[in-house]
Amino acid sequence: MSYLFTSESVSEGHPDKVADQISDALLDNFLAWDPESKVACETLVTTGQVVVVGEVKTKTYIDVPTIIRNTINQIGYTKAEYRFDGNSCGILSAIHGQSPDISMGVERGKKEEQGAGDQGMMFGYAVDETENYLPLSLDIAHELVYQLAEIRREGRQMKYLRPDSKSQVTIEYNDNGTPERVHTIVVSTQHDEFDKDEKKMLETIKKDVINILVPRVKAQYGKEVQQLFDGKIIYHVNPTGKFVIGGPHGDSGLTGRKIIVDTYGGRGAHGGGAFSGKDPSKVDRSAAYAARHIAKNMVAAGVAREMLVQVSYAIGVAEPVGIFVNTFGTSKVEQSDGEIAKIIDKMFDLRPAIIEKVFDLRKPIYSETAAYGHMGRQPRTIEKTFKSFNSRPDKKVTVRLFSWEELNKVSAIKKAFGLK
Repeated sequence: MSYLFTSESVSEGHPDKVADQISDALLDNFLAWDPESKVACETLVTTGQVVVVGEVKTKTYIDVPTIIRNTINQIGYTKAEYRFDGNSCGILSAIHGQSPDISMGVERGKKEEQGAGDQGMMFGYAVDETENYLPLSLDIAHELVYQLAEIRREGRQMKYLRPDSKSQVTIEYNDNGTPERVHTIVVSTQHDEFDKDEKKMLETIKKDVINILVPRVKAQYGKEVQQLFDGKIIYHVNPTGKFVIGGPHGDSGLTGRKIIVDTYGGRGAHGGGAFSGKDPSKVDRSAAYAARHIAKNMVAAGVAREMLVQVSYAIGVAEPVGIFVNTFGTSKVEQSDGEIAKIIDKMFDLRPAIIEKVFDLRKPIYSETAAYGHMGRQPRTIEKTFKSFNSRPDKKVTVRLFSWEELNKVSAIKKAFGLK
């Protein structure tokens, strides 16, 4: 029986994502100057105000207010009329040292025996309906708000755009669980009040979304996905009316409040732990990346069309408590899901210190993850420059972004399962 499935995304200017980006910008600066930093940093943003709290163990100093202001300005909150901008917002920092009890339970004499930074379960998921093995509904939702931000930055079209926006995409699936068509697109974007006639203003925004934004998004995909954009798509554009008041002035934002947007758009499962502001000793983040890497490589190797991988930990213990696999009846191998889990356990070392090493997670790679999803992104190597706030020279660091998205285990997996 055919069915509908929906995912949402939010832009970098959404208040929760502003908070995520501030937390990860602080984390990156700690790691740039001291790669062994232990960081758990939370951010609250509201009208004209940023509050950062958390626990940090580090040998370095960073200029917290300057990093926060630069991050806010880069997002696009640069005007006083937004009632939240990087140049004038108030900043309260309540960051203090990490609990010695936690440090004692996690750190070990041998680096590879480092214990998990917390208990919990983390999930990785992949499905073969897109080139990046994300659910199509989420992938398109991300692309909508990403392209909307690009249009805003370019400044040639839709010149009324402001930083805050949200998207939602509903996909219609056929009886075989394959995407049949794009059923509904929802876009809510903050904007200038560029016309006194509200009805005319909203008509302009809807027309531009349909005629400028959606074709630009569609062009990012191959013919197979482009064909799913038919003439029967239902559009809801700024369905509540005008959206002038937005960002942290319109709604407060908190780190970690968009964990479904960050991962799989409601498909698969989520263990409940947020990512941003946490160094990789926190398995909420690092093990979730590792589980995604496993699921993606397994699906790419042809073990199943769809796979969910759960990894669970006890705080202070290096080895995972357990590994669980669900292929949702799409397995292409003779092994059961339980047997697949046992093979994964033998193939992949999921101790926290090994995960950090394999994916190079002690580098300052996290600001790029804090908007438009942590999964499904293009892995690449770049050089980042971190400004010094004292007599030190600026620091250049070469980093691998989204290394957990690399398809570097496909051959080994095929060999382990006897696949060609």
